[in-house]
Amino acid sequence: MKRIFSLIAGLACCLTAFAQQNLMGTAVELKSPDIHDDYSVTFRVYAPKAVSVRLTGDFLPHHVADNNGYVTEVPIWVDMTEGEGGIWEYTTGPLPAELYSYIFRVDGLPYADPSNQFRYRDMTVWTNWFLISREKGDDGYMYSANKVPHGNVSHVWYDSPTLGMSRRMSVYTPAGYENGKERYPVLYLCHGAGGDEDSWLDFGRAAQILDNMIAEGKAKPMIVVIPNGNAASAAKPGEWEAGLYQASMSGAPAPGVRAAASIPQAFPDVMNYVESHYRVLKGAANTAMCGLSMGGGHTFDVSRMYPGKIGYVGLFSGAQSVRQSPEYDKEVAAVFAAKPKLYYVACGTADPIFRISESFEKYLADHGYPHEVEWTDGAHTWKNWRHYLMHFAAKLFR
Repeated sequence: MKRIFSLIAGLACCLTAFAQQNLMGTAVELKSPDIHDDYSVTFRVYAPKAVSVRLTGDFLPHHVADNNGYVTEVPIWVDMTEGEGGIWEYTTGPLPAELYSYIFRVDGLPYADPSNQFRYRDMTVWTNWFLISREKGDDGYMYSANKVPHGNVSHVWYDSPTLGMSRRMSVYTPAGYENGKERYPVLYLCHGAGGDEDSWLDFGRAAQILDNMIAEGKAKPMIVVIPNGNAASAAKPGEWEAGLYQASMSGAPAPGVRAAASIPQAFPDVMNYVESHYRVLKGAANTAMCGLSMGGGHTFDVSRMYPGKIGYVGLFSGAQSVRQSPEYDKEVAAVFAAKPKLYYVACGTADPIFRISESFEKYLADHGYPHEVEWTDGAHTWKNWRHYLMHFAAKLFR
């Protein structure tokens, strides 16, 4: 009996090893990206039959590109050099502390780095990413999972009567929340078009940013709520009954699908759930909302539709436009009549939305509405939005 058991166990081990060899043994093991002591980075890919291998990443120089009228800065493509054994390489100069993304192109086709398991999906496009940190407290450090107390992230389903569906959102609770009785202020954090309730957690690194900022005393402990900002969708693709559909800018599960109401109209459903299920401090002084691009537009709309509800408003490359109408003037006036503690407008000067943000900031200035503005280099990118989140979070609930 023992011999039979040994034979079965041995066969299982062989089958396991064979499966691992089939899955993993055919690839050439390479170190890529290879971060050197001077913070330069070498990328490598095995492509022995390729004629051309190229690389692009947000650490490379940028050029202005026009994509169907959407003018923005995009990184250039650089040629990689083929070496011995069909291994192609490219080495950068020393890079500043930051989170970077990149992708290969082999004979004209997009190609993920098989040596780097860390990948991020932006709508339907996957890119590899890596972190560089030169010292404690720099950007790369703030985006890393460090040895600090960690908050928890939950995916929560809640009922939205306004949209007529059960919907999914992500909720970050700070370290110690589950073991205490303390109440916390709330930040509602909104994603952009084509994103979902996981976008700020994935490439936005929101949980790591909050963990590190709270641990260093740079931000107050807070609950962070990330709703799904696509009114026609209950959750990210693959996480609800619509199935494995392809993500799109509209966020809808199929072309032409529309919701009965907008996300700003349905925002009270989110707030009601959060305030009834979490230990939150209520009132405008304890409530913040910010978002990028479409999410900035949602933030602006919520603040004007429900004046006095949001005490801290942040528009990151916000998709809000100035409208010439008495009704618009009245709505914005009501926002500032409620005396928000902070109204923050930020955008990159190379962002296609910069003119919209600039025009809106001028409108606020012309009307004497108190606000803070931050113009930075760069385009419509996560690099800017992560920075804006850190800058905004540091100002909250003081």
